[in-house]
Amino acid sequence: MTATTSARSSALATGRGKLILALLCSIAFLDFIDASITNVALPLIRNDLHVSVQGLQWIPSGYLLTYGGFMLLGGRLADLLGRKRIVAIGTVLIGVSSLAGGLAQSEGRWSRRGSRRAWARHSCSRQRCRS
Repeated sequence: MTATTSARSSALATGRGKLILALLCSIAFLDFIDASITNVALPLIRNDLHVSVQGLQWIPSGYLLTYGGFMLLGGRLADLLGRKRIVAIGTVLIGVSSLAGGLAQSEGRWSRRGSRRAWARHSCSRQRCRS
């Protein structure tokens, strides 16, 4: 009975297993923080966008529905391409997008007015726009 117990030792008994567990726990922590940030930003969203209290409840719901859809997509991609690769790609993608959002000094080119200007610049040439 001791031979079968030692043959089936836990993956967490190794250093690599503990490192994988720490990585997955940190990823889950980032997910929880993202959901909390969405709730913390609700008063600012309400004031800036003039959203009613009833409409405000759709923001976390939409975030979580989108998150769940991407979780399903990520699970399917992990089945097709491999779990390690998808976890690495997803972690890098979230990290880069969070870094870009954190380093943004203003709404800049993503604002409504800035996007209209960019669209006008790219959609017509100077000769057509002048006439």
